[in-house]
Amino acid sequence: MAPTPGPDQPVVHLAAGRLRGAFEDGLAVFRAVPYAAPPFGELRWRPARPHPGWSGTRDATADGPSAPQMHLEGGDPVLGGHGSPPFDEDCLTLNVWTPAADDARRPVLIWIHGGGFVSGSGSLPAYSGETFSRDGDLVVVSINYRIGPLGYLYPGPEDGTAADVAEGTPRAGGNYWLTDQVAALRWVRENIAAFGGDPDSITVAGQSGGAVSTAALAGLSEARGLIRRVILMSPPFGLDFPAPDAYLERTAAFLELAGVKTLAELRALPWPALIGATGGLFARTSRWGYWPTPFLPVIDGVTLHRHPAEALLDGAAAGIEVMIGWTREEANFGFALNEDLAAAGRDRVTDRIAETFGAEAAPGVYAAYERARPGARPADVLMDLITDELFRAPALRLAEARAGSGHPVWAYQFDLPSAAYDGRLGAAHCLELPFAFANFDQWTHAPLTAGLAPAVRDGLAHTMHAAWIAFARTGDPNHPDMPTWNPYEKGTRTTMRFDSVVTALDDLAGDTRRLHTTTLQHHE
Repeated sequence: MAPTPGPDQPVVHLAAGRLRGAFEDGLAVFRAVPYAAPPFGELRWRPARPHPGWSGTRDATADGPSAPQMHLEGGDPVLGGHGSPPFDEDCLTLNVWTPAADDARRPVLIWIHGGGFVSGSGSLPAYSGETFSRDGDLVVVSINYRIGPLGYLYPGPEDGTAADVAEGTPRAGGNYWLTDQVAALRWVRENIAAFGGDPDSITVAGQSGGAVSTAALAGLSEARGLIRRVILMSPPFGLDFPAPDAYLERTAAFLELAGVKTLAELRALPWPALIGATGGLFARTSRWGYWPTPFLPVIDGVTLHRHPAEALLDGAAAGIEVMIGWTREEANFGFALNEDLAAAGRDRVTDRIAETFGAEAAPGVYAAYERARPGARPADVLMDLITDELFRAPALRLAEARAGSGHPVWAYQFDLPSAAYDGRLGAAHCLELPFAFANFDQWTHAPLTAGLAPAVRDGLAHTMHAAWIAFARTGDPNHPDMPTWNPYEKGTRTTMRFDSVVTALDDLAGDTRRLHTTTLQHHE
């Protein structure tokens, strides 16, 4: 039987049962709170189901397992790691940070981690909601959801159980990660008032794959009216998300790599075997000069009807307040330390450009990138191209479209370069995260953040962190300690540049916008 909660332990009463958290540095924190049933056995590759609840008082003082994923002992050379054991399929939980579990109805910030659709955890210390909750008087929620093969594998239109049919769940659905996130969003809507939050003031924020999730959620009919604003940090909207027929080629390859012939056999495998096969799918799906993505969202027509980049352009989602941004050298994250890419010659990079712009335009596009970065090596040209293709150009297209429809966005570019590896990483993908969270003490394991001048680092973190808080509270990122930040509109295209000096500039990424609009239109 659970011990009787004491005065030093916050307790909330939910429909699912009573929950006991802990006070951590003045905040009430509740960890590993289940928002959906564990997706075991027959629930593997099924939409998230409601959690049955519990009796008595559930302890919520320790993090639960993270979603199963690949794990590199000793971490990686950029982030130093992006997910730590324990891992388990019983991972559909969330963490809550709040100044008090009262009736204050504070604005709510939901954080969705990224990780290339294969890594990450809402309980990573780097993603702690502590700073946002304390500094912004916010209720912060971070979620775990299924990733890798358990969240993104598309089993095919014939998959389904009698229980699915009886409950009206379509057989052809995929995107189990998205069903998890919808379940978490509904859970927040129904329960966050007990934690001192306002269910009518929900901001969803995510970075990279988490930003794709955020946009996808905002465009769903099931989420209509649940999300007030979104923060899209480095969304890779340039990714081509496959239709079911195309995705089934990946599914077949994964079955072969896992050593089975049917989905039933795959469902019977222990999850470590699924994660083991993921490495092989990386190798099967990788292409030179492209960001590796063994698993992707699928436009299945059931759970996801269109590319998430289109979700914020019309319907009810058009009225959602949007902040979107990118880092200046996103692609350096994955390519700056790649020896094969560093040795690439002009001809090979021009051939890669031709795959996007066509052979006739490719030399001119190469020259345009070379002019934009004096002294650029072919590898620099390629990394700038990938940055534009995946991140900057599609973000600009979204900003342009919303500005044209009268729903402008707040746009930013993060320019402060990393000092690591003699500056080769530049302002790489993920570097803006510790600035937005203002929690560099939780990033000491990451080579990406090493060597930054403390005064510059901390000053910029204060500015960005306060802007994110202001946006989550009001839908406007402006605050007294930064230049005026106007929305991105057709006439001005104002974009905030976050660097050692923070500056609002008109049409900051105009070269990218023009190149990827006029040249591509001519090619098409």
